[in-house]
Amino acid sequence: MLIVGIFVKDRIKEAGKTQQALSAHRSIIRTRLGFHEVNESKCSRNGLIILELKGSDSENNALISALAEIGGIDVKLMKFNK
Repeated sequence: MLIVGIFVKDRIKEAGKTQQALSAHRSIIRTRLGFHEVNESKCSRNGLIILELKGSDSENNALISALAEIGGIDVKLMKFNK
């Protein structure tokens, strides 16, 4: 199981590119969680997205490579053996 953490440093600037990459690889995303609220009435400029991927190694790597090409985000991986 592969978990991908994506820290978006400026959601206003990077959200479109990030969403395009995620949409292009949507078939391998099992779970997606997004966090960006500061409180109930205000959103933060940065955000965190957590993905659980279900693709093959090559499919997962294609998404990770697409994300790595986007400036303004930081990508971290966690891998768990079943």
